[in-house]
Amino acid sequence: MTSSVDGLVSGLSTSSLIQQLMTVEAAPQDRLKTKVSTAQTAVTSYQSVNSKISTFKSAGDALSQLSSWRAIKATSSSTSVSATTSTNINAATGSLSFNVTSLASKQVTTLPVTTFYAKDADGKLDDPVQLNVPDTITVTTGSYDADGVFTAGSGQPVSVDIHADKSAAGIAKALNAANAGVTAYVMKTGDTAGVLQMTSAKSGASNGFQIDGLDGAGSGGEVPLTTYASDAQLTVNGGGGSTYTVNSSTNTFTNLMAGVTLTVSQKENNVTVDVSNDTGAIADKFQAMVDAANAALTEIGTQTKYDAATKTGSPLTGDFAVRNMSQQILGSVSLGVDWSAEKKAGTDISGKINTLKELGIQLDSTGQLSFDRAAFLNTYSEDPARAQEAGIRFGDTIEKMGGTMSTNLTSVITGRNNEISSLNDQISNWDVRLAAKREALQKQYSDLEVALGKLKDQSSWLSGQLAGLS
Repeated sequence: MTSSVDGLVSGLSTSSLIQQLMTVEAAPQDRLKTKVSTAQTAVTSYQSVNSKISTFKSAGDALSQLSSWRAIKATSSSTSVSATTSTNINAATGSLSFNVTSLASKQVTTLPVTTFYAKDADGKLDDPVQLNVPDTITVTTGSYDADGVFTAGSGQPVSVDIHADKSAAGIAKALNAANAGVTAYVMKTGDTAGVLQMTSAKSGASNGFQIDGLDGAGSGGEVPLTTYASDAQLTVNGGGGSTYTVNSSTNTFTNLMAGVTLTVSQKENNVTVDVSNDTGAIADKFQAMVDAANAALTEIGTQTKYDAATKTGSPLTGDFAVRNMSQQILGSVSLGVDWSAEKKAGTDISGKINTLKELGIQLDSTGQLSFDRAAFLNTYSEDPARAQEAGIRFGDTIEKMGGTMSTNLTSVITGRNNEISSLNDQISNWDVRLAAKREALQKQYSDLEVALGKLKDQSSWLSGQLAGLS
């Protein structure tokens, strides 16, 4: 690139002149950059509105779900039995009384062992004692009956190679690495003694195990001692004084009542768990929808407002479609629950909820929505099915309306982003054009300085010649 020659002959600030000329040349590019900045600001505003509208739509969707209206809460009469609930359209209310007759446990098998030889002449413990066991021991999972008779389960026995290290610590390490459903470790009981403890990986009566090869391997020829695994068990009070038992391999029961999970922590009699409709959770869905609607109304107002005093607008002041979204949200409350399809079909809707006031939703003096929790709960208590039908229908309306709004906003955002991409391409093209223009101007002024320099040299020569003649 030709560099500028700044006034060497002419005395002119050619670099300043070039910069001024380039400012004029760059005016179209500057206008493009302004358009990009304006478009980016608008996109940010559209995205902000769309975020609120999406939350509004999701709130409507939650309100329209049958599972929301089947919300339940469970209370336990005992601090040792926790009762939790989950969303389940098959959830039912009711009461359950039972005794916790046993807790789930793991099998624990122990073997007293000599871990080290006695101290040597230097007072140090000698090498680990190698137990009198075969090179391979076999682990079989299964269960024990009341008499301690073992029955193998469906899994294949696992052979564990221990020939490299038959010490208690070596056997424990090999068992842990074999992933045979048993964990093991050595618990020290003295300088040279300890207990090899083996525990089933899972609790429950069906998760017991048997290890072949360790009989007589104890420090005194002992055989392993076993505390058998057990299931947690409930004795449930049935109708007419009857009872039945329910077992679980863990201390958690999920199959007693739909949507309810019980966790027991100690044996106890006469425990009662009551399950009822969680009307508070349903009311929370309405409150969430109202909050989401107000957040959307506020954001739309912020992004489209016009300050008459300062005559300044917001990024989306001129967008009628966005401003109209506020009217749609407020209109949905004014119009109430939509039963138009039923009316068209000739269905009698006189007994249905029409105004949202019955569900606790109203417009307040500030132009936003308010929710009267007590009013909703009163309507629900009088006729749960009637309130549910209206609530689900209104939720469907909100979800559909919010979905349409969000789709339209997403389309506008995509269009604006495409416009920004095109403008940035034009800006990049101008960068190339302006660089070429600057180079041309620098060469032009450089050539001018060279030409002026030559003329000055010629003038000086002629002056010298003329002076010589005189």
